[in-house]
Amino acid sequence: MRCPALAPIAALLLLSTVALIGCSRGGAEAASSQTPSTRVHPVSGLPIVALAVESQGKVHKFAVEVASTEAEQAKGLMFRTAMGADEGMIFPREEARMAAFWMRNTVIPLDIIFIGPDRRILNIGAEAQPYDETPVPSSGPVIAVLELNGGRAAQLGLAPGDKVSWKAP
Repeated sequence: MRCPALAPIAALLLLSTVALIGCSRGGAEAASSQTPSTRVHPVSGLPIVALAVESQGKVHKFAVEVASTEAEQAKGLMFRTAMGADEGMIFPREEARMAAFWMRNTVIPLDIIFIGPDRRILNIGAEAQPYDETPVPSSGPVIAVLELNGGRAAQLGLAPGDKVSWKAP
C-alpha cells in the first residue's frame, strides 16, 4: 500500500542522503587520502609528519607528531602511556639555540635526540627516565629535538652525525 502524502518526504530523504554521500569522504577513502602532513594524532591532536634518519647506510622512517607552539612544546609527551616503535615527537625551533629537556610528568622512558643546524644528530640523551626532572642538555645549538621511545636509538644504531630529514606540516 502506498501513501501519496509520504512520497515528497521520501524523495527529500533520498536526495539528502545522496547529497551527503556526494559531499563526504569517509572510511578508508578518507584515511588513504591523508598525507603524513595532514594527519593528526588521535591523542594530542598534533599534526603528524614523516621523518627519516639516515644511519649506517640505512634509512629509518618514523611518523612524528610536531609540537611547534610554546604550549605544545611545554606539554610534549607528558602523561602519555604508550607510543609506537616508529612514532615520536619533534620539537622544531625557529633558530638554533641550546636546549635542555626533562621528564616531568612523562610516563614512558624516552631517547632525546638533539638535531643541529645541519640537520645531523648532535647528541642523544639515551633512555631518559620517567618523572626525572634532571635536565638533559644538548651539546650545542639545535634546530630541533626528537623524542623516541627509550632505547630505540640504540636499537637502530642511531648516533651523532646521522642525517635527520622532515618537512614542516
